[in-house]
Amino acid sequence: MTDTDFTGKRVLVVGGSSGIGNGIARSFLARGAKVAVWGTRAAASDYAAAEGSDLTGLDYAQVDVGSPDAIFAAAMPFDGLDVLVLSQGIVAYKKAEFQREGWDRVMAVNLDSLIHCAEKFREALSTTQGSIIIISSVSGTQANIGNPAYAASKAGAISLTKTLGQAYARDGIRVNGVAPGLVDTKLTKVTTEHPDRLKGALRAIPLRRTGEPEEIAGGVLFLASPLASYVCGQTIFVDGGLTL
Repeated sequence: MTDTDFTGKRVLVVGGSSGIGNGIARSFLARGAKVAVWGTRAAASDYAAAEGSDLTGLDYAQVDVGSPDAIFAAAMPFDGLDVLVLSQGIVAYKKAEFQREGWDRVMAVNLDSLIHCAEKFREALSTTQGSIIIISSVSGTQANIGNPAYAASKAGAISLTKTLGQAYARDGIRVNGVAPGLVDTKLTKVTTEHPDRLKGALRAIPLRRTGEPEEIAGGVLFLASPLASYVCGQTIFVDGGLTL
């Protein structure tokens, strides 16, 4: 067995129905894990491959993580849990995040739900001496034009990773994070589907390309593995050099 063999491990990826989260879920599945995902739609069949979704072999449940009550009422996906990946995230365009409704919804999903999910599964993860990986963003370290709630929520996610890393260590749970750069998903189509915007964005990335969900998953697999057994409260930036 290698350090990145997750055979028999039980993994829940919140936000694993599409995009980066789906890439993470499938990467764990490919390495032998039992993987469940939470998403927003009624059934797995409501997701299309064109949206970057492949739920084959994954256990699916609809959970509105913007509602604390829904999080705590959700059924446990397995009889125990080894890895919890918090990859949920939304963004509101056209200046909606400057308004109360847009701000509140983005913060509820992108930040508030992180602590609620972590607390829901804290006991289960303590039993297995498991780990939590929080997916934030490079937007948590810089201004994000037109999206104050998204940027603030991701900055909060990076800070929360540090605090939970310290608090949960006494329970034997390692909490770390991954901050992706520009990855071509449905959340970034406002950039990736507009040639001029994409060209400008790529100029700021030393590797001169967007990332793939599977490349973000690489950082998550590392943090969840024995290779990272002494890593606690850290956020790894997987961004092609964008934040340099």
